[in-house]
Amino acid sequence: MISDDNTDYPIRWYDPILLATVPPLAAFLVSTLMRSCRLSAKFGGEAVEAALALSGGRAVYATWHQRMPYHFHYFGKMHLLMMISGSRDGEYAARLASCFGFRNVRGSSTRGGSKALKDIISRLRDGRGSAGMLADGPQGPPRVVKMGSLIMSRDTGLPLIGVLWGADRCWTLNSWDRYLIPRPFSRVVVKYTEPMWIPAGTTGEELDELRGEFERRLNEATRFCDLYFGSERPWRRTRADGTPEIGPLP
Repeated sequence: MISDDNTDYPIRWYDPILLATVPPLAAFLVSTLMRSCRLSAKFGGEAVEAALALSGGRAVYATWHQRMPYHFHYFGKMHLLMMISGSRDGEYAARLASCFGFRNVRGSSTRGGSKALKDIISRLRDGRGSAGMLADGPQGPPRVVKMGSLIMSRDTGLPLIGVLWGADRCWTLNSWDRYLIPRPFSRVVVKYTEPMWIPAGTTGEELDELRGEFERRLNEATRFCDLYFGSERPWRRTRADGTPEIGPLP
């Protein structure tokens, strides 16, 4: 596992024991669950193949935090570089991701993110594979794209591609983004967004406009996957002020 010094959490006496046992066990359970699912269809692959032909087969892939579980299975064999929080929880996530084949660089928007982002960009410039990003980060807000994936794409010249999935049967957790886990033997569809090329030197309002466009594409692809099986999945908690679980903010 690739790591850096962007971890600043205190070690508790039981952490070494849990870190040695929990991630491998969780990886086995998740892998078994995901292998039981059937990939029914993929959409948007032709445009992605054309972009990869121009980039030497490499890209910056992004998805929502809510849709992470199936991606461990779907992308594990590609050994993507992935930024994971430098927190204690992030250490468990990093060990789990490593079990699936991801190469982890530690950091987030709140812990060592700038250094970790530069580290991944440097590795990508050296031709070391592709990267995977959680577009809305580890803590949200949900469905709001952060700048990291766009900066990574801009500074490496690699296409930015969103990858979303939906399933006919899921567990929905009561988390900040209503985290989704496909149930055993579910049918799954995957949709790629149209690849985006972020021109070198793009900054300020122009970069923010591209961020908004990528956010729109991710939401559109997510909605497509959900509606393929009938209805849109909730992606935030209902709040006392009446904010709904789906749709635009009031």
